[in-house]
Amino acid sequence: MIETTSTGSFDKARAKAFMGTMLSILNGGGLALMVSIGHRTGLFDTMATTGPTTSHELASAAGLDERYVREWLAAMATGRIVDHDAETGHFTLPAEHAALVTRAGGPLNIANELQQIAMFGQVEDEVVEAFRSGAGVAYDHYPTFHALMAESSGARFDAGLIDDMLPTLPDVVDALQNGATLADVGCGRGHALLLLAEAFPAGTFIGYDLSDDVVAHATATAAARRLTNVRFEAVDAADLSDQARVDYVVTFDAIHDQAQPKKVLRNIWNMLRPGGWYLCVEPRAATALEDNMDEPAAPFLYTVSTMHCMSVSLAGGGEGLGAAWGRELLIEHLNGAGFDGIETKAVRTDRTNMYVIARRPG
Repeated sequence: MIETTSTGSFDKARAKAFMGTMLSILNGGGLALMVSIGHRTGLFDTMATTGPTTSHELASAAGLDERYVREWLAAMATGRIVDHDAETGHFTLPAEHAALVTRAGGPLNIANELQQIAMFGQVEDEVVEAFRSGAGVAYDHYPTFHALMAESSGARFDAGLIDDMLPTLPDVVDALQNGATLADVGCGRGHALLLLAEAFPAGTFIGYDLSDDVVAHATATAAARRLTNVRFEAVDAADLSDQARVDYVVTFDAIHDQAQPKKVLRNIWNMLRPGGWYLCVEPRAATALEDNMDEPAAPFLYTVSTMHCMSVSLAGGGEGLGAAWGRELLIEHLNGAGFDGIETKAVRTDRTNMYVIARRPG
């Protein structure tokens, strides 16, 4: 029913539908935290192996307090994430749900990604202030960022780096087997390079990251694995000065939150030998908002951008491209940096990102 008011028409059906939308958001926000807790405590992983279980049995199996487990199970049951049998008091994680909330699901494990919600809540006050000031929130205000990203990207790399992601680069497998050099700019804890160094012992691998802590972590891991063909350096990507000495460069979700993305892309161009190739992996999106309206995860992508990616760029006096800067703007930036041969590739094991390859002419 549409009523006419002093300020115009009022559609009661639309208002009722929007009430349902808001309640879904309210419940979803709460469940996001509960699912994150289920991931961090290992409750989902435990449920996947126990079958039907009571709160007491699950708490004992997981080594947790029963009262907290009982309340968590209530949230999971009412949220239709686990099944509940009222007669027996048993809770069950359906097999159809398990792949999306357990570590066994690898890159399909959405519970892993939901840890970001709690992280963003920690900086909400600072982001609210940034809305007023136009400033950003610096990287060091996100103390768990690198650990969460390492866990998330690590699952993707384990599932598809060698077989799916790497081969998007022309001739790369043969080249690395014959001693080629590959650099990862914004390498984080270096999981991708460590996998590559193990798979291609004749290749040479270099990782660059802004954070001293993650570079130290990556270096220690390489030493523990006795990998001598990989090294890591702490450096701002905008300050890279290596000239024409590597065969391949990769970046994984690292360009859009740079303060100076155009300078970083030009530095990558300079790092490559003439004829060298660059793989730029960025969140899958179009540049125009209207082209993202039907993307299932678009609201989350713009939230991540607001709460982190755009904000850390602005904190460094940067462009604030945002996570959803999109394919069209990325290609414009690559062209502006001097690349050619630009092509978008499909990767079976990673549907959330776009894989764009580009060549330094020569």
